[in-house]
Amino acid sequence: MPVPSRSSNFGDLLDPRMKDVFNDAYAQLPDRIGTFYDVVGPGPTTADIRYSEVGAFGDVPEFTGSVTYDDVSQGYDVTITPKEYASGFQVERKLYDDDLTGIIEQKPRGLGTAYQRTRQKHAASLFVNSFSLDATWLSHTEGVALCSDSHTTTSGASTAAGFDNLSTASLNAVTVSASRTSMRGFRGDRAERISVMPDLLVVPIDREDDANEIVKSQGKPDTATNNMNVNYGRFRVESWEYLTDANDFWMIDSAMMKQFVKWFERTGSEFAMVENLDTILAKWRLYCRYGLGWIGWRWVLGHQVS
Repeated sequence: MPVPSRSSNFGDLLDPRMKDVFNDAYAQLPDRIGTFYDVVGPGPTTADIRYSEVGAFGDVPEFTGSVTYDDVSQGYDVTITPKEYASGFQVERKLYDDDLTGIIEQKPRGLGTAYQRTRQKHAASLFVNSFSLDATWLSHTEGVALCSDSHTTTSGASTAAGFDNLSTASLNAVTVSASRTSMRGFRGDRAERISVMPDLLVVPIDREDDANEIVKSQGKPDTATNNMNVNYGRFRVESWEYLTDANDFWMIDSAMMKQFVKWFERTGSEFAMVENLDTILAKWRLYCRYGLGWIGWRWVLGHQVS
């Protein structure tokens, strides 16, 4: 479309016969970043933000006359590097003055609407891209996807059990029960038992009703018996319009998620306006800088449903 906006391209805004012209009439989706992320910033003053992990001690052995000394392992390193985002709008003075609807005067605010929408898409990409190695903002030295059956550890402990957070099972009551058991069996860096208590299902809007039926029915779903539904009240359900696959879903320990999932707000949204002296064009611009990523994977079990 032509840039800048000129009166020759917006005849409807200058036509007094027009009863109404609608301007960006659709309601915007809510901001969901705080639901899923630990938001860091604006700032700090570094160009990126870095995390590391240190492993746990092993079991305490029997004392046989001399103390057995243990050591811990250096874990994986994580770097979240924010990216810059910017957009602008420019309009000729003549169109601004002659617009009979007031729409042109309102249009710069639309940059804020676009800003929010873009952030929500990026926030949802943590889940959308969770089955592949996504390096958009994140560098993670483990080198595998967030949801993977190939997680490793730096301690040398066996990863034969408790290190797989990828499933292909579809959403139903049996899968939800089995996934909860699987998550409670996740192991730490020395393959020790840890406390994981999943309490959240994140689903696309296509499966919102199914998820709510599974966790809010007092009786067993899809059966004629009156058996107790063991999943009743165990989970809350969060559906998200920006989850692009109609069948993939994620089971989450929400407290652990807010510990290990980071949104790095390096520079908050900045708006500015200037008029070009020679061309008599008004220019508005939006600028921001942010990044996102995950530190540890044990907060989630992803279901990549074929």
